[in-house]
Amino acid sequence: MHTNYYFLRQLAPALTERLRGYRVAVCFTQEKDELVIGLTNGTAEFWLKAQLGANFPALALPETFQRARANSVDLFPDMLGEQVETVAAWPQDRVVQLNFRSGARLVFKLYGPRPNAIFRIAPDGKAQLFHQKLLADADLRPQAQPTPPPAETPNSSESAQFVKSVKSAVPKLPPPLADLPLRYLRQQGYDEAPSETKTRQVNQVLAQLEKPAHYYLIQLDGRTRLSLLPIGEVLETFAGDDPVAALRRFVPMALGRRALEMETKQLRQLLERRAAEADTAAAHARQRLHALAHEAGYRHTADLIMANLHAIPAGATQIEVVDFYTNLPRLIKLKRTEKPQFTAENLYRKGKNQQIEERQLTERIARREAEALSALERLEDMDTQPALAELRGLRTWRKQHGLDPTPTAAKAATELPFKVFEDRGFTILVGRNAVNNDLLTQKYAHKDDLWLHAKDVTGSHVVIRHKAGQPVPEPVVEHAAMLAGWYSRRQHDTLCPVTVTPKKFVRKPKGALPGQVVVERERVVLVKPGNPFDAQQ
Repeated sequence: MHTNYYFLRQLAPALTERLRGYRVAVCFTQEKDELVIGLTNGTAEFWLKAQLGANFPALALPETFQRARANSVDLFPDMLGEQVETVAAWPQDRVVQLNFRSGARLVFKLYGPRPNAIFRIAPDGKAQLFHQKLLADADLRPQAQPTPPPAETPNSSESAQFVKSVKSAVPKLPPPLADLPLRYLRQQGYDEAPSETKTRQVNQVLAQLEKPAHYYLIQLDGRTRLSLLPIGEVLETFAGDDPVAALRRFVPMALGRRALEMETKQLRQLLERRAAEADTAAAHARQRLHALAHEAGYRHTADLIMANLHAIPAGATQIEVVDFYTNLPRLIKLKRTEKPQFTAENLYRKGKNQQIEERQLTERIARREAEALSALERLEDMDTQPALAELRGLRTWRKQHGLDPTPTAAKAATELPFKVFEDRGFTILVGRNAVNNDLLTQKYAHKDDLWLHAKDVTGSHVVIRHKAGQPVPEPVVEHAAMLAGWYSRRQHDTLCPVTVTPKKFVRKPKGALPGQVVVERERVVLVKPGNPFDAQQ
């Protein structure tokens, strides 16, 4: 609530008391989205630092400030020498205005998405903007307040508006109320209370907001906030007659904790996403394994063909036999132009691949379930380990568990002429065409990189970048193999065999066409072609 109207209406008179008679000595910026104003009365100084970034707009009041010798730019030169008369908060808004004795005005608009500072030499003069792209701010004016009917009590109109907002469960409350009053009311049992009690509770909250007994620095939903109501985990408490002290303490604390809060949130999201992805992948693998176990396998069908070979006439397209596994009749389709023996041979080969698939599915289920369990354990650690309440401890723990953010894919995508993907810290490169494949394999790939290609068909070369001392995890190999199948002629096959080998075992014969290579050693994995990284493209 540090930009909330109810706090600003307390801050404005406190600043008036402190700043009346002070003159603007300097006005400059030395960091992005920051405006610094130094004021003095000849014997003392006072600093205003406006944070005008969209993520965290705020008025900071540092006790001292050292201007950098370089990279600072003077702003609003017409403001220098102006003497402060009053500081005012715009009614029902998130705006603070410095009124100078000459009639000049400096407005701090503290709207979350688009904060700004606007200076006018005269009330109707031309506006000078800090964020010059926000042209509409040149016409920013306080909103006219409706006059309440004579029968209303001082708070009745605002109270009725608040009650209406709460009852209708509108997620966006009137700007001066924000979200904390509603959450505070619900903690006090507002939702279950009778109408008379609700009205009384609302009026009590409004009275606290209009004349707060204390200011609270709180921790709520992983964020450090300034509140006029005791809600969440209270970190520090300040007297209600000193909003300047509360703001002086809050802004540096919030900025200092912001990196911790942001990285904690991102890490939680990463772990939750990994757990969900692993659970989904394990469920899909179980479904496929169940289907394979409950359908007649290729080997089963081949056995029936060979057992009834004597009864199959030449050129037959189908044959009905008694299944000696189930004692039920079974219709088997054949190819007119292919001998039944060759059909059975192909089915035996497919049956061997099916056994490999079943083994890989079983391994995949165990691996994915372990990944999901590991992610959930890490999430539990985040709630129980005290060391993770500090940024240094969080970053050390994150690195120990291989959870470092990996923004290299986006950077590499702008620098490399290949499709670029990132998986668990490993970079995967995919060639775009035959000539591009040659460039990837012959120029960019290191001998220890893993090289993949869909077997026996044309397709993209795929390379997993080697990381010293870190073997490539099987999930990364699996995802890269899926890409190799997806960017090949086997894209629409149910299963695709993919060659996997270190790049040092791949060579290009003299005179070979673009993209053609010879593989000297390989292992083959079976995967379903697909792009598991759609969100990255």
